[in-house]
Amino acid sequence: MAETVLAIRNLRVESITGTVLVDDVSLELKPGEVLGLIGESGAGKSTIGLAAMVYARAGCKITGGTVEVKGANARTLDMEARRELRGRRIAYVAQSAAASFNPAHCIMDQVCEMPVQHGMMPKAAAQAWAVELFRSLELPNPETFGARFPHQVSGGQLQRAMAAMAISCRPDIVVFDEPTTALDVTTQIEVLALIKKLIKEYHTAALYISHDLAVVAQVADRIMVLRGGKLVEQGTTEQILMRPQNEYSRALVADRKASDKLSVESTAQRGAIVLSVANAVGMYGNFTAVKNVSLSVAHGETLAVVGESGSGKSSLARLIVGLLPRSAGTVTFRGRELSSALKNRTKEDLRKLQFIYQQPDVALNPRQTVGEIIGRPVQFYFDRSPADVAKRVAELLTQVDLPLDYAQRLSSALSGGQKQRVCIARALAAEPELIICDEPTSALDQLVADGILKLLKHLQDELGIAYLFITHDLGIVRRIAHRTAAMLRGEIVAEGATAAVFSPPLHPYTERLLASVPEVRADWLDEVLAHRA
Repeated sequence: MAETVLAIRNLRVESITGTVLVDDVSLELKPGEVLGLIGESGAGKSTIGLAAMVYARAGCKITGGTVEVKGANARTLDMEARRELRGRRIAYVAQSAAASFNPAHCIMDQVCEMPVQHGMMPKAAAQAWAVELFRSLELPNPETFGARFPHQVSGGQLQRAMAAMAISCRPDIVVFDEPTTALDVTTQIEVLALIKKLIKEYHTAALYISHDLAVVAQVADRIMVLRGGKLVEQGTTEQILMRPQNEYSRALVADRKASDKLSVESTAQRGAIVLSVANAVGMYGNFTAVKNVSLSVAHGETLAVVGESGSGKSSLARLIVGLLPRSAGTVTFRGRELSSALKNRTKEDLRKLQFIYQQPDVALNPRQTVGEIIGRPVQFYFDRSPADVAKRVAELLTQVDLPLDYAQRLSSALSGGQKQRVCIARALAAEPELIICDEPTSALDQLVADGILKLLKHLQDELGIAYLFITHDLGIVRRIAHRTAAMLRGEIVAEGATAAVFSPPLHPYTERLLASVPEVRADWLDEVLAHRA
């Protein structure tokens, strides 16, 4: 039998306040094996992944157990030896590529940093190796790709660049922490296929962390289900998908399978138009990101905007809120044209039109507590007393299913899903008429995401809030959107009631999106790739 490259025994991780984050978890990995870690936000998945590198987030500490890499207990190593271990023996692919790259350095310098720092090769050889990795990962123009800065490439390309950085030292183990969370379904297929290719070529062992059971099923040999920092169930991928034993595991499987079948009914009678966009054009320099887009959102309605990475979805959202100036066209709210620039809009304009960002890591101030983050719009828009602000913060935390004591925490002490819920609470704090949701549930596990979607729907029914919902998850579109618009290369190519957009005859682009949604079975990706070949 192959040797064990990673063995974690009886791991225990606690916060500095004594809260147990991971409780008595053990696992083993052999070369070329992929172990999937599944569970809700805050289940301890990322904490275990970081602990495999003998690392704990700020405010947390490893208080028990052993972490063995090729038979050596890494917890007994000094800091210098741990630095040698990280990157060289075990590498990490973070959930948010945008937050993990240094915006002041080009991609080539950052990919070459580890092999040079670890003394594996001189810089010239590292650059040649990086180009080879870029080519293997099917990045555009591999010879010149590294000269770009992180903000100059798409999310899918940046995530692949992070994979190149992780394997630049040819590590024995790679921890993939939600590597496809922020990617559209077509790009996700490419990244999953490349991850499988890298693991096969380099015989690398991997921990694959995700909240999406269908995604994990495409790459994992075995799956561990976690909840509240404890192991709930583990088994082969086939056993977890087809014969889950635990009630929570069964709920995860059932919920994921049901997401492809649900569909919200379209509104037969639309209410008053809240937001109207007419022939809008948005540009970054000489590049046109939004091309003559027209759409409208009515009171109490949800319009979903779907499309591939780089299709212009987020650029359209930025144009609407005034972060991307319009080159042409109009944006009107309740019949009144909004200024192209955010700085020229009134306080009431800002309050009524709120935004939930795609990447909570870069949307929250790491120096402010959760209470300060959520309370700021309450104070800014309504000028309430400190006591009233604190009361409202407590109400909002309850609405998004976060404990009240989280008001005292810094965002750095939260999981990715918890950070996103703070972003949702911050948007709700302004009591808006329309919320632009840019992938608001992308960092949440499917059961928690379902709770957030139900919350958004409840608020819509109760308050008449309208949503412009940007997402790559077509299952979510079916659950929440009355109408759907599909974007491709900056243009809307299909629009109408959600059921109609997703029913034959399909627009070829919509058909491609639907065909790219992972199914809850282990052989789905292999079948898709074989069909495309």
